[in-house]
Amino acid sequence: MKIEIQSIHFSPDGGLLDFVNKKVAKLSQFDDSLITSDVFLKIERPESSDNKVSEIRVHSSNGEYFAKKQCDTFEESVDLSVQALRKQLLKSKGK
Repeated sequence: MKIEIQSIHFSPDGGLLDFVNKKVAKLSQFDDSLITSDVFLKIERPESSDNKVSEIRVHSSNGEYFAKKQCDTFEESVDLSVQALRKQLLKSKGK
């Protein structure tokens, strides 16, 4: 699966990019037909603490899956987004 990461309004460090790649790559365990995933990391309202947003869109031969989460850290928001996508993949696989 090809993973595209775009950061909006900031420059991510290498550790964050590695974390995102590792987490999103684990989704391929649940569905072999995943083709690409687009990850958008952005900071909304810099004055608040809960402003890190991750949006993950996964393209598969079975359809498209999307999750968006907002948290204190990018790691937490990516982790919650991946969990939501995992649920969607397992649900569609069961049909």
